[in-house]
Amino acid sequence: MSRPLSDRIAVVTGASRGIGKGAALALGDAGATVYVTGRTLQEGAAPLPGTIGQTAAEVDARGGRGIAVQCDHADDDQVRALFERVQAEQGRVDILVNNVFALPDSEQLFGTPFWEQPLSFWDTMHRVGLRSHYVASALAAPMMVERGRGLIANISSFGAARYAVNVAYGVGKAGVERLTADTAHELKRHGVAVVTLWPGVVRTERILALGEDSPFDMSVTESPELTGRAVVALACDDAVLEHTGKRRIVAELAEQYDFVDIDGTRPRSLRSPRPK
Repeated sequence: MSRPLSDRIAVVTGASRGIGKGAALALGDAGATVYVTGRTLQEGAAPLPGTIGQTAAEVDARGGRGIAVQCDHADDDQVRALFERVQAEQGRVDILVNNVFALPDSEQLFGTPFWEQPLSFWDTMHRVGLRSHYVASALAAPMMVERGRGLIANISSFGAARYAVNVAYGVGKAGVERLTADTAHELKRHGVAVVTLWPGVVRTERILALGEDSPFDMSVTESPELTGRAVVALACDDAVLEHTGKRRIVAELAEQYDFVDIDGTRPRSLRSPRPK
């Protein structure tokens, strides 16, 4: 099996589960060394399944090299220590996937007007989400600039452009769009690409746990690894700077780069109208 990224060093934030895990596994398939970050060390320590150690082991099994690093992305010192470790052990980082995100564990998350929600919802979703992406980007950028190449993929959603979940969620995702555009503006001349990725409805552990209570249309879904395959496709593209500063819908990248989901299907883009 081809390992086109066997010489690349990646950091994937929030990779115990969900899209972060999917990205780490896809990068492992491509042979990359992947630093898997997150808070969960032991199964059962979080309400959802998955640990950074499990993800790192699966990266190994896929043909890459997984390195689990416990990191609370709300703590700048821990994030700084993460990138200092990558610098010390590898001398560089080639790919950064900013995925980590925190959702309040509350029944008020969906369907409750913002004025009736705790103000803390804003801080929870913006500190580990928008702000954490900025911090990780700022710490990874010097290593990429020094080498004159790199890819930063910021995971966002259609909630950046249309109502989804709640007000604080949408504002945070819209902020990721601005973060992408402005960091791309400053990094392009250094050969570093920054993109925003919009998955569709993803079968993450959190979404599946909602069952019949899910507010999402589950008729068209995709696996977490589809986003990871989009990251790999971009990382393998010598012309990746053509994408910099832009949002890219994962399903549309699947069409452009001719890759499919783990079940062999290619989900339609949610940009498209639903078939009648």
